[in-house]
Amino acid sequence: QLQLVESGGGLVQPGGSLRLACAASKFTLDKLAIGWFRQAPGKEREGVSCISSSGDNTKYKDSVKGRFTISRDNAKNTVYLQMNSLKPEDSAVYYCAVSSDLLFRLCVPSAFGSWGQGTQVTVSS
Repeated sequence: QLQLVESGGGLVQPGGSLRLACAASKFTLDKLAIGWFRQAPGKEREGVSCISSSGDNTKYKDSVKGRFTISRDNAKNTVYLQMNSLKPEDSAVYYCAVSSDLLFRLCVPSAFGSWGQGTQVTVSS
C-alpha cells in the first residue's frame, strides 16, 4: 500500500523559506503525478502545486506563482515544494497526494489519493 510522508514544515518569519519533501515507502512514484495541497483552520483543502510523473509539466495556484517551486527527484522517490517569500496566509497543514498524468492538471483534492499525514507550516513574526 502506498504511503506518503511529508516533512520540512515548521515556523518561519514572513519572507522566509521552507522546503517541503514528500517521500514514499514501499512504492515508487515515478509513474505517478504528485500534488501539494494545504488546509488552514476553518478552510477547505486547496491545491497549491502539482507535477506530472516526468516532472515536465507543473501547475501552481495563482497566489504562489513566482514564490513556490515544485520539483521531483525520481531517483530519490521524493517530490519537493520549495517555498520562498512566505506570507502569513501561507500558514496551513501541507499535504501531498498522488494522481495520474491525465488528472493532475486539475490540481484539486478530489482528483488525488493516498494522502500523507501532513506537515504544519506556520508563517509568523
